[in-house]
Amino acid sequence: MMSALVASAQPIASSKWAIALHGGAGGSLAKMGEEAKQLHRDSLACALEIGKKILANGGSALDAVEAVVRALEDDAHFNAGRGSVLTESGNAELDASIMDGSTKSCGAVANVTNVKNPITLARRVMTETKHVLLAGKGAEDFAATQNLPLVEQAYFISGHRDPLTSSIAIREPTGDDSHYGTVGCVALDQKGNLAAGTSTGGTTKKMPGRVGDSPIIGAGTYASNDTCAVSGTGIGEEYIRHAVAYDIVAQMRYANRSLEAAATEIIENRLKPDTGGLIALSNDGTIVMQHNTEGMACGAADSQGRFETFLKIEK
Repeated sequence: MMSALVASAQPIASSKWAIALHGGAGGSLAKMGEEAKQLHRDSLACALEIGKKILANGGSALDAVEAVVRALEDDAHFNAGRGSVLTESGNAELDASIMDGSTKSCGAVANVTNVKNPITLARRVMTETKHVLLAGKGAEDFAATQNLPLVEQAYFISGHRDPLTSSIAIREPTGDDSHYGTVGCVALDQKGNLAAGTSTGGTTKKMPGRVGDSPIIGAGTYASNDTCAVSGTGIGEEYIRHAVAYDIVAQMRYANRSLEAAATEIIENRLKPDTGGLIALSNDGTIVMQHNTEGMACGAADSQGRFETFLKIEK
């Protein structure tokens, strides 16, 4: 099953902006009770409003992406930051990445266990080091030098909300991977710059040390001003194997495909059904949100007055 939503805007001028976000894809979204669904929609809308205000006031795409992802990391409804799933050993190991489409600058972190907001640490890797990806203790030590908020593991675990009922509970490792609750954001600012960011707690009962696509530039995250910005959510190993985020850029750049056509090629032909979804935003303001799962938590806003959120996108 493939679902898609496409919205085209006029070429972005000095006052035009656009933004999209996601809060994961999977089957459990369709199984939620109405109260849980509404809480998810409210969370998406709150994060989207944060990005909207930054862009409408002339702020940068990079600032909007970081702020939106931070808000989603702080919200226990999603599998990122507070509320992250646990490894086989019962710990939270978090990953994130961010990319500036105007310069190709990027930063990422993997397997961090005490950083409250991995997306902000990823941005510091981008701006304050010569590296792209830091992992484990090295990333955590760097976070300390940057005076970023550090937390105990209990913060991630006790903050969990059950995806079906939204009741607060301590998250225990289970075999249910039906909701790939990774979060992400793509944005286009009034200067015409693109940015993308992605953050996750990974997959339920993953092996300690496992790294998925979210901190891998070109797999789960990519942004380039000449084409588009992309953030994915789903089974990370498949996104890595297919270099999903960069593949969309490459299709646009070298095959002159539209953003919609490139994303559809990925979702319909490259990835197996029930793998996940993605959000993407082109440099002309076109927003595409697609998934091949039963649902995807996502939303979009732009300077033309659009502001909407979804738990499932119909063709």
